[in-house]
Amino acid sequence: MPSSTRYWVAILPVIMSFHGCQSARHVVEQIRLRPPVHQTMTASSELAPPVSAESSWQDDEEAHLVDGKLEVVQYLDAPEPSPLPAQSPIDDRNLQAVEVGTSEPSWTLANLESLAIQHNPAIREQSASAYKAMGYREQVGTKPNPTLGYSGNQFADAGTDQHVVFVEQQFVMGGKLGRNQVVLNQEVQSQLWEVEAQRYRVLTDVRQRYFEALAAQRRLELTEGFLEVAQKGVEIAQARLNAQEGSRPEVLQAEIQLQQIEVQRKRSEAALLGAWKRLMAVVGLPGTTLSQLDGELPQSVEMMRWESVLNSILAASPELQAARARVCRAQANLERQRVQAIPNLSVMVAAGRDNGTNSGMINAQVGLPVPIHNKNEGNISAAEAELCRASQEVRRIEMAIESRLAAASQAYDAAVASVNIYSEEILPRAAETLQLAEQAYSAGEFEFLQILIARRTYFDANL
Repeated sequence: MPSSTRYWVAILPVIMSFHGCQSARHVVEQIRLRPPVHQTMTASSELAPPVSAESSWQDDEEAHLVDGKLEVVQYLDAPEPSPLPAQSPIDDRNLQAVEVGTSEPSWTLANLESLAIQHNPAIREQSASAYKAMGYREQVGTKPNPTLGYSGNQFADAGTDQHVVFVEQQFVMGGKLGRNQVVLNQEVQSQLWEVEAQRYRVLTDVRQRYFEALAAQRRLELTEGFLEVAQKGVEIAQARLNAQEGSRPEVLQAEIQLQQIEVQRKRSEAALLGAWKRLMAVVGLPGTTLSQLDGELPQSVEMMRWESVLNSILAASPELQAARARVCRAQANLERQRVQAIPNLSVMVAAGRDNGTNSGMINAQVGLPVPIHNKNEGNISAAEAELCRASQEVRRIEMAIESRLAAASQAYDAAVASVNIYSEEILPRAAETLQLAEQAYSAGEFEFLQILIARRTYFDANL
């Protein structure tokens, strides 16, 4: 057998033994969507089915520094992110933008919300962050590539030269790759909750701007309606003057009031246009022509049980769920840093030809670093501090939610009181007063100043 043939026969089994490492694609295991627990940090081959956002957290995990040491209470059972609605652009398995196909949209609140989910850039921005976290999650679980190389010796000594082809592979020990994915899986969950939180923020902004625009539209309608009342007042004053029962100043005062209402109408038009532009900016369709909004302002108010509302928010708030997912990420990272000092195994197999002895040769080499000087203690300490910080962040958000709800409940209760008084007392009396005053003025029983006051009171009360 020629020497070249014997050379390839010698090294071919070695190369073929590593062929699988070069051609096989690493399949990233999907981590079950539950926070890792120290005793049972495992991976699952598929995503766990989402559960309802109303699920409550049990045995919450918190980290505290006690006498300079970190004490950890684990989240033993935590809810997963609720399944995002169909119009949401982000999902862990099938991230697709939802198209809202309507050539002539009806400007109802529901349609505006759907358009905002599709077009608002804040949701797309947060969705891109979730995409990025998913890419990182896949990458950190990938095995190192093998190294294929060539080595030659004694080229200057003719006939004794040696030629070797080698393959080197590093084996990651201590389950580091799987733990990397556990850490990044919790980051993915945090990002998904952030997408859900951003979706709620956008929908809240849309609802606020919608009712602001609807109220501005209603104020314009009221102003235009009161213009007719003021115009009728001018006609009555002019008729009284023609019948020599009134005076010229009464006509002038009625005309002044009509012009004041006209100024108010112009202001209402500008306010409606501004409210419309703000609404379309939140929806993500700036420049849309002003159109009629379909909808009615609420005609009744609902009394709230704020303690129940707070409990519901704390159980389902995506902002809080994202913070809890970051706690789980910090705990998983701490476990990951604790195994970092476990050395990785490096294996090299070489095969070649020694022309000096006219024979083939096969070499093997195994090595690993000895963790004497670097035991990763600094990173472990930093991971413990991060876990403590993340746990305190959960508490901070809980208190912030309670504080924001307290401010909202105060404003809501005050508004309820105002609505009840206006709808039950002030508005009926203002309407009755205006009707009686108009009749009395037409009959010459009221002075003109009294009718002006009645009209203004009616107008201001309705606004």
